[in-house]
Amino acid sequence: MQTFHDLVPYRSIKLLQYWIDELDVKVVLSLPRKTKLGDFKVRHNRFIVSINNNLNPYSFLITLTHELAHAFVYKEYKKKVTPHGKSWQKTFKSLMLNFLTPDYFPEDILRVLSRHMLSPKASTYSDLELIKVLKKHDEIKSFTISDISEGEIFNTSNGRAFVKGQLLRKRYKCFECKTNKVYMFHPFAEVIRRQ
Repeated sequence: MQTFHDLVPYRSIKLLQYWIDELDVKVVLSLPRKTKLGDFKVRHNRFIVSINNNLNPYSFLITLTHELAHAFVYKEYKKKVTPHGKSWQKTFKSLMLNFLTPDYFPEDILRVLSRHMLSPKASTYSDLELIKVLKKHDEIKSFTISDISEGEIFNTSNGRAFVKGQLLRKRYKCFECKTNKVYMFHPFAEVIRRQ
């Protein structure tokens, strides 16, 4: 049976396992979810972290550490602090400092991740530069909306067809072909390129 040990850089396993044991947290490998890479929950006084099982080792390590930071903060403060507030940021930074070396990340990720950790966001996906460099290390390459040209037609996984529009701040304005309704797409939303 696959465990998180199979999905993170080998050198990170010992420290991650130490934190998991300290927190008595159950780590669950989840089928890929479109809206999140991982999450932290408390069920019947048990800590549970779930992480998508399709992440590359570097994305998995960042996501698991992100969720373990939630567990540490919850253990200390329960629900008295905001989920991605100062306590979580401080804890996440402190945990990630252990991994910010070439022993754990390739140079291209390390450079971008070090900048990201100065002020970590609630989601890796909100840092476009970081997600771009992490995607380079995906085993299975996928097309994202950033890979296609403005005006090009693409499909989503449910078969709906859209025309890619312009980038407005952080999302692409796209038009559904059938209804002409406007939808906003994250630059790294996975799409199916039309032939």
